[in-house]
Amino acid sequence: MNNHVIKTTVNNRFYRQARFLMSAGKANQFPRSGKEVAFAGRSNAGKSSAINTLCDNKGLARTSKTPGRTRLVNFFELDDNHRLVDLPGYGFAKVPLAVKNEWEKLMTQYLSDQSALNGLVIIMDIRHPLSNHDWQMLQWCQDFDLPVHVLLTKADKIKRGAQLNCKLQVLKKLKEANINASVQVFSALKKSGLDELVAKLDAWFGVTA
Repeated sequence: MNNHVIKTTVNNRFYRQARFLMSAGKANQFPRSGKEVAFAGRSNAGKSSAINTLCDNKGLARTSKTPGRTRLVNFFELDDNHRLVDLPGYGFAKVPLAVKNEWEKLMTQYLSDQSALNGLVIIMDIRHPLSNHDWQMLQWCQDFDLPVHVLLTKADKIKRGAQLNCKLQVLKKLKEANINASVQVFSALKKSGLDELVAKLDAWFGVTA
């Protein structure tokens, strides 16, 4: 039974409309109107796969063979008033320091000054959650009073009991750190957790199925 793709019950037709809108390398290029939900995560944590699964489009958020290569903020429009945003992956050690600094500057500008942003999904590999960079991102969300949802990806790599244990441990550590965030388990391969992710984004966007 565990080998079967899990069927979803939530209608995610809204997210299947996603189309590439633009890439921005500077803050003055960010769209300012409408509503956005952004995705951030450590390089190789499965961010692009999560976005593509949500939107049922394998080619929407392009995955790179070289983690850390994406240096732009990518916007995908759902309609005239709603967008998904793919932020540059962080925490990849082999990029030059100057590049890391530029990424951090761009991410800080986006998170602190993007009035359209309604929430941030932080992608973490369920086998390696809460890296130092993840904590930094969580703290930014706290500082900017930004709603955050933790997506523990690649859940198909471990057993169900271990999935639940990891989720509980992450929730415990967030509570101890006074970080207010929801947490869920997700597998792009099996599409498990898709209903929960769609429901969270619907609530942030204020849309109904």
